[in-house]
Amino acid sequence: MKPPPDTSAREDLGPDFKKALDAGWLPIREVARQTGVNAVTLRAWERRYGLIVPQRTPKGHRLFCAEHVQRILTILTWLNRGVAVSQVKQLLDTPQVLTEPVGNDWRVLCQTLLHAVTQLAERTLDDTVNQAMALYPPRTLCEHLLMPLLAELEQRWQGQFGAQMERVFVYSWLRSKFGARVYHNNRQLRTARMLLINHSDLPLEPHLWLTAWLISSTDCPVEVFDWPLPAGELTLAVDHLQARGVLLYSSKAMNLSKLSKLLNGVSCPKMIAGATVCIHHAELSEKTTAIADLSLAEDPLSAYLNLIQRGLI
Repeated sequence: MKPPPDTSAREDLGPDFKKALDAGWLPIREVARQTGVNAVTLRAWERRYGLIVPQRTPKGHRLFCAEHVQRILTILTWLNRGVAVSQVKQLLDTPQVLTEPVGNDWRVLCQTLLHAVTQLAERTLDDTVNQAMALYPPRTLCEHLLMPLLAELEQRWQGQFGAQMERVFVYSWLRSKFGARVYHNNRQLRTARMLLINHSDLPLEPHLWLTAWLISSTDCPVEVFDWPLPAGELTLAVDHLQARGVLLYSSKAMNLSKLSKLLNGVSCPKMIAGATVCIHHAELSEKTTAIADLSLAEDPLSAYLNLIQRGLI
């Protein structure tokens, strides 16, 4: 659940700021809370693209109104349709058909990242993703860049010499990158954690870490176990953590004969996510009626949206 509005700025930023808040204006931290777009991204949208133009106090602090919030939500709608942030303003100001492909910027970014992976260029990889993170919310970035990148890499690695080298490089980077973000977010949060478990023998499962990052971006603390747990120990972990839910992620086929034993002792909501849901679709669909409070998701994005719909994050 999201925290209540932060009004501490009323005491810190002077009488003009307090007067504006009393009049119904919103500080940037509250707009970030309401829209899910972090303050760094909101500032970048203003500074680089002029997408939003907040009011300013005499001391320069940004103030937003309800119309600003609605405009931000409209921006998110376009971004989630695949429109690059550089092309959104013309759609907001003069709605019309674009003369160039809206996915072009995403393609350029993806090609930059692909080249960085082939060259083992960690700094380029990291800098490019950092720049994208400053402009796009996690959901948009995951849907239009990171998941397509991983899919393209998987195709590239089929029978490719050097594939394992590239795979270990990018998976290690991704785990470090998003693991650090999850860790730092967890340090700021005190609510019940969502427990994510890598339920396959694939080390450094990249989609598990994308899922963890998406969940963490909603201010939900996340505990990631990057290795499977036996039935009794899964229940023990849930009890110790007082977890709000359990998500098992697997990109490979799983042993369904042990699934009921694994999950029946878990009292909190449960989810199975990943390509395993496609592999075992019919069997797992039956399990959702046999195992209480079990849901399915095929990828990080659908897992994230499902958890939001269920009110778990």
